[in-house]
Amino acid sequence: MQLESMYQDVILDHYKHPHGRGLRSGDAEVHHVNPTCGDEITLRVRYEGGTVADVSYEGQGCSISQASASVLNELLVGKDLGEALGIQATFLELMQSKGRITPDEQMEEVLEDAVAFAGVSKYPARVKCALLSWMAWKDATAKALGEAAWEAAGQERRTA
Repeated sequence: MQLESMYQDVILDHYKHPHGRGLRSGDAEVHHVNPTCGDEITLRVRYEGGTVADVSYEGQGCSISQASASVLNELLVGKDLGEALGIQATFLELMQSKGRITPDEQMEEVLEDAVAFAGVSKYPARVKCALLSWMAWKDATAKALGEAAWEAAGQERRTA
């Protein structure tokens, strides 16, 4: 129970003191909405070479969706595309686990504060909240880098 309380504190801290909030210039912008609950985010990415130079956002919604965007900024800015995609894939795996994955030391090292969302994976409606900014980042990245670079990174373009 103490671990869950710590995780809740991490989420609340990112909600109250967000990293990356406030739209800044970028290479691409996307707007995503979670129709289930009304959470929404406008997210911009900026790349320098193959490095995530900035992720900025504006949004509204629950503490989970807003804290997740803050954690995304903290984790991905400064990483090269391959590493950022690996972090995103690990977070997605955790969120899709339906609570069956308990983060181990290796996962904690990759996800840092994002492991705080492990308990969220038990609640399908809340998973969409946690993933909102991550899916927006992936779409903005595909838009910013173009089809050729995206395919070179081993990603499939998602069509809405």
